[in-house]
Amino acid sequence: MRRLLKISFYSFCSLLLGNTASAQLFPPKNYPQKYFQWPVGAKVGIAANFGELRPNHYHMGLDCKTDQKVNLPVYAAAAGYIARVKIEPSGFGRSIMINHPNGISTLYAHLNDFYPALEKYIKEEQYRQQRWDITVMLPEKLFNVNKGDFIAYSGNTGGSQGPHMHFEIRDTKTEKVLNPLLFDFPIPDNIEPTILRLAVYDRRFSTYEQAPKIYPLKKVNGVFKTSTGIISVNTDKVSFAITAYDRYTGSTNQNGIYEAVLYDDGNAISGFEMDSISYDETRYLNAHIDYKTRSTGGPFLEHLSRLPGYNNGIYKATQTDGVVSLKNDSAHQIKVIVTDANGNSSTLEFAVKNNGISTNNLVANNSDFFRPGYLNVFENANVGLYLPENCIYDSFHFKYNEIRAANGSMIYQLHNTSVPLQTYFPVKIRAGFATKDTGRIVMKRSSGNKEDYKKAFYENGWYRSAFREFGNFQLLIDSIPPSVVPIGFKDGMNASRTGRIIFAVTDNTEEIKNFTALLDGNWLRFSNDKGRNFIYNFDEHCTAGEHELIVIAEDQVGNKTEKKYHFTR
Repeated sequence: MRRLLKISFYSFCSLLLGNTASAQLFPPKNYPQKYFQWPVGAKVGIAANFGELRPNHYHMGLDCKTDQKVNLPVYAAAAGYIARVKIEPSGFGRSIMINHPNGISTLYAHLNDFYPALEKYIKEEQYRQQRWDITVMLPEKLFNVNKGDFIAYSGNTGGSQGPHMHFEIRDTKTEKVLNPLLFDFPIPDNIEPTILRLAVYDRRFSTYEQAPKIYPLKKVNGVFKTSTGIISVNTDKVSFAITAYDRYTGSTNQNGIYEAVLYDDGNAISGFEMDSISYDETRYLNAHIDYKTRSTGGPFLEHLSRLPGYNNGIYKATQTDGVVSLKNDSAHQIKVIVTDANGNSSTLEFAVKNNGISTNNLVANNSDFFRPGYLNVFENANVGLYLPENCIYDSFHFKYNEIRAANGSMIYQLHNTSVPLQTYFPVKIRAGFATKDTGRIVMKRSSGNKEDYKKAFYENGWYRSAFREFGNFQLLIDSIPPSVVPIGFKDGMNASRTGRIIFAVTDNTEEIKNFTALLDGNWLRFSNDKGRNFIYNFDEHCTAGEHELIVIAEDQVGNKTEKKYHFTR
């Protein structure tokens, strides 16, 4: 890993001491340097880095800039073979994974067309499997590549919100995603991170049941400080969080930070490092940040100590998971060193003391107190749920309410979305209406303007489903089939002058389970990028002459719409 020295003596000493101390928590990395080349044919630059904070997940790679254009060449970063190709409406869109002989893989995402031989192979596989969204595992030696070979065109497919190319480096065996900035790409960086604010928590209580005290920071003689002299608290247990960002030379983008280490009276006690994260772990971002503050419109605050329900991950600690014990009224000298992947660092210093006002810890003395690491259950005559042991990150008092909807049905309020959940949890609601068609029941979850619908399965007088967020839950009968509306296309038309056929397909529950198009009885490939319209671009599968096109759309409970069109090409 590259480490760049600072100019000033103070910063040099800070960096030296910081790296020496933080090595107690995070040993140096030994990733291959200059093994990979820059993977896209554009000026080297990134719009987002590894570990950047996103809704419900960490950003898991580099967003390589493509000059705000699509269809720039994408290159193999090193020699190897194409091991996997995936096409999906969201997420990575169109992506390629290459396995390299050193046990590392690279992934290239949000692509447009693949290079011709691969594009032809994947299209044939889509027609063989009769599905557009597809994952194809490719054998070694079928599509070998050399370093710098053209493999695809850059694009804006999937969950991308603008032209760029998402790039990842993974451990091939574990698929753990590694920080690409530790592999010595040509991105100059001599700018230290910026620390904007400090948050202080009373850790006798849950982080979800308090509002932290937030202190803005200013830089004084190269060190970030609070405007107060000593921070006084009325507790004997505190933890801290920060808002910080990083930049690289020549860019104004505010990227994520790589590492932060917390010191108490000169001893490194806790910290986190954005070195490697698996996709099984990426949702733990919700335990890394103050989720409650963020969910109510506040800033990202990154905890410097691990919450009770976050098992290891990016954190390491020498004691008490980074919670500082203030057993007497003496001031503790606190320091936080924030470092980027290139070795540039910034320091925050402040003091904290206990005012001597202390009360007993919060006691869990009722059945509605939910704790991490336990199976938490709530149930009454009408509704029930249980949260698996690894579902929550911190304790909280579960809140429940019943609301009568305008149509007379019951809505069950199961806590609120200020508490995040790691895993899906089962919900059951007792059937409150009579219907012979139990397969048409959906469970609706709502919170604010957001609504989710899941098929509900009948069992012994209850309807069951699973969700990943709290909110308001109710049962609905769904008998409405999807809407299928052609755009610029109609029955009986001559389509010789158009290049594609488009259908807008929507459903009242927002979920389209299946879309099938048959041209003269044969499956026809319609794409569905970003989950919006279904699009067929005319190709060799639609020859000149008269044709019959049948489209079928099905929602998650089996309601179907079928339409038939005749056209000439």
